[in-house]
Amino acid sequence: MLSAARIHQAPADEGAEVAFAGRSNAGKSSAINALTGHNKLAKTSKTPGRTQLLNFFLWQAGRRLVDLPGYGYAKVSEEIKQAWHRLLESYFSSRGSLRGLVLVMDVRHPFKDSDTQMLLWCQRFQLPVHVLLTKADKLTHGNSKAALLQAQQYLKQQGLPATVQLYSAQTGAGVEELERQLLEWLT
Repeated sequence: MLSAARIHQAPADEGAEVAFAGRSNAGKSSAINALTGHNKLAKTSKTPGRTQLLNFFLWQAGRRLVDLPGYGYAKVSEEIKQAWHRLLESYFSSRGSLRGLVLVMDVRHPFKDSDTQMLLWCQRFQLPVHVLLTKADKLTHGNSKAALLQAQQYLKQQGLPATVQLYSAQTGAGVEELERQLLEWLT
């Protein structure tokens, strides 16, 4: 639909939308592409920090997916990091159409400080969260199941309400589960 550097540039705050957030190169854009069936809709890159705007995608009539700027990437200036922080805070606090957040994490490197900060932010704004443990194809079946269990335990221990699942954009594993979660929020 469009990209916005400031919240006033976003589409009209009507209908419903789900945002995708995560560390740079966690797989946000790949997840959006897999959901929409368009491999090049959301730009993917091997270089972290490419998504620097709020990118709005029409998923279904009246329903949007929003690719948020990646966080946790150290090679951008502090000024840019602060601008992203202000943009995200403005987005979370002002969008009435925002129904939930998909927090994308590489299954091999979950719950970095910035991920936990995002969960706390969502808790503050009373925003439902679904954790997507991406790149599950990079681990054996047993190791990916163990990582899922550890993630569930971490969320429970920290008192952070969120659902969590394994996902692989490469193999398509978990796409249907993610779609069900999105439809539950957007319907």
